[in-house]
Amino acid sequence: MNNWTGVFPAVTTKLNQDGSINVQANQSAIDRLIANGVSGVIVLPMLGENACLTPSEKELVIRSAQEAAGGRVPVLSGLAEITQADANSRAREFEKLGVEGLMAFPTLGYKSDARETAEWYKSLARASGLPIMIYNNPIAYGVDVTPRVLQELADSPTIVAVKEETGDVRRVTDMYVALGNRYQIFCGVDDQVVESVALGAVGWVSGMTNVWPKECVTLFNLCNQGRKDEALQLYRLLTPAFHLDTHVKLVQYIKLSESLVYGAPEWVRGPRLPLVGDEREFVTRTIKDAIKRLENYSLPQAA
Repeated sequence: MNNWTGVFPAVTTKLNQDGSINVQANQSAIDRLIANGVSGVIVLPMLGENACLTPSEKELVIRSAQEAAGGRVPVLSGLAEITQADANSRAREFEKLGVEGLMAFPTLGYKSDARETAEWYKSLARASGLPIMIYNNPIAYGVDVTPRVLQELADSPTIVAVKEETGDVRRVTDMYVALGNRYQIFCGVDDQVVESVALGAVGWVSGMTNVWPKECVTLFNLCNQGRKDEALQLYRLLTPAFHLDTHVKLVQYIKLSESLVYGAPEWVRGPRLPLVGDEREFVTRTIKDAIKRLENYSLPQAA
């Protein structure tokens, strides 16, 4: 199975104002991410509005991302469905499309208990040969893939990684205590990346890397190299913006941030709406403040 490490941005899906997929903007964004050193890209994450896209649109996003990546980094896809049958079918479809792994949500239609959650992922693991990263975000989805559940999944060889997004950084250590190095643990919360890497996380599924890929890759590398003081300096510059990644409107927040920093389209698919009023001003001010701080900062060279 794949040995995933490094920064894997959860890529936003760029749309036109009429809601259609903006293929050119998506491909330009992926090229920008790869040119700035990311280790892989994950299309169709929650941040990519997975649940709001049709199957044909998902295929378009995947195929255009693969074309843009050109084999330079792995292209993974989010997998978010309601029923087991649909999830398994989608996994097989994505395997035929040539994606190199799945970041798999729990069922979107039901808050499964531990036994049901384990069976969901076991069945998904049997459905295709693709390596799977479990997307564990109990804050958003009400389902927690605990270390005990992960122990039940340990004999499923295609389940290789966990995106840890409980919001409690102690979970990283709890997983290592219970499971050793069975899973590749990825930080899934931008404003906990330094803490997570210090505790042993080997990767980072990041939202704000869409906005500042070079800075985020540098931050991750500084953490990996044990350059604590340099990492903390950059982390403190970016953390106010990183907090935007933890809000229920992170899709709108990060898309607006991308628009402000490099001109990407900020359009979203309903039921989401573009930001207005005080909320828009708050995000704009947060990003502009970060831009000013970065202008007076010399990015260190990570080995």
